[in-house]
Amino acid sequence: MDTSRRQFFATMALGVSASAFPNMVNSFDQMESISDANNALDFDNQELDSWFDGIKGDHRIVYDGSQPHNTLPIVWNWAFLESNNSTGIKDDNITAMTVLRHSGIVFAFNSEAWNKFKLGALVDFKDNKTGEHALRNTVFEPQEGDMPLPPIQGIKDLQARGSMFCVCNLATKVYSSAVAANMGLNADDVYKEMVASILPGIKLVPSGVWALGRAQNRGCGYIFAG
Repeated sequence: MDTSRRQFFATMALGVSASAFPNMVNSFDQMESISDANNALDFDNQELDSWFDGIKGDHRIVYDGSQPHNTLPIVWNWAFLESNNSTGIKDDNITAMTVLRHSGIVFAFNSEAWNKFKLGALVDFKDNKTGEHALRNTVFEPQEGDMPLPPIQGIKDLQARGSMFCVCNLATKVYSSAVAANMGLNADDVYKEMVASILPGIKLVPSGVWALGRAQNRGCGYIFAG
C-alpha cells in the first residue's frame, strides 16, 4: 500500500480511538485498503431512499450506535418502543432506528463471522454468559442471559415490531482491513465475507454518519447510544 493510503486507514482507525482495536494497534502499518473494484461504493440512491421510506409514525428516533456499549444500541431501541407503548402509542406509530457504526458494526454480522474473525476481541465485547470475548452475535436472537434484563428483545424481534437497523460500509472496510492485517488474510476477501455475513433486514449504508443525517432529515430525533 502506498504511504498516503496507509496513513488514511491509520488515521481513520486512530481518529475514532485506538481502544476500538485492542489487539490490532500494531497492525496499522500492514493494513491494506479494499480495492475500488470490490466494495459497496456503488450504492443505488433510489433504493436507499426506498429503505428510509420505512420510517413511519409520529414518534421517530435514531440511535447512534458507535460502540457495542454492553448492548445499549439495541436496548435503547427496545426501550423507545416500550416507553411509547406505556403511554398508549402503538408500534405502527413509532420508528426506532439504530445506526451501527464504528465499533458498533459488529452487531450487524452473523455468529459465523464473530467466531471466524474474533469480533468480540476486536472490539473488546464480552459475552454476558461467559465473561469472555464473545464468539457469537448475542443480540440478534439473544439467548437467556445475553441481554441485561430478560424482557429486552433482540434485533430480530425488534425488526418484527418495525424497528430499523443499518450498518456503516466505511467502518466495515476499515475493520475488514484490520482483521486481515492481524490474521494474515486478504483484505478484499475479508470485506466480501463481512458484507455477506450481514444479518437479514440490516441495511448496508455508505456510512453511519450519512445514515444519521438521512434519518434526521426524515424527522427522527437523535440520541447517542454509545
